[in-house]
Amino acid sequence: MLMRTDPFRELDRLTQQLMGSSGTWSRPSTMPMDAYREGDDYVIALDLPGVSTDAIDIDVERNMLTVKAERRPITKADDVQMELSERPLGVFSRQLMLADTLDTERIEADYEAGVLTLRIPIAERAKPRKIAIGEGAGHKQIRG
Repeated sequence: MLMRTDPFRELDRLTQQLMGSSGTWSRPSTMPMDAYREGDDYVIALDLPGVSTDAIDIDVERNMLTVKAERRPITKADDVQMELSERPLGVFSRQLMLADTLDTERIEADYEAGVLTLRIPIAERAKPRKIAIGEGAGHKQIRG
């Protein structure tokens, strides 16, 4: 149902992880995700721990789904001294090309426990269906 279009994006993500660089709006980091079919829905789950819902933006244009989020630093009192900071901050983004068999008009989004879950229904025209066989005019009886 998803089409990977840029193999270099994954290489870019790995490089950013190794170098510890934060994403920016012009060069966002990618977010880990799972994608699977569940019944008549296609489900995409994206990890966004520590991101508030008002910092998540979901857009669909034609068949391109874009999810952007920003994890901002937590404001600390002046007397706080940071000892260790490993949690990535900055902008995260994921673009997915959706197949024509998905109904992009009815996407549902939920956010719970740091996971953004998108449910995209399979379009009716893409679901398997039975075709009835009728007796047409081509079955005339020949008398002799």
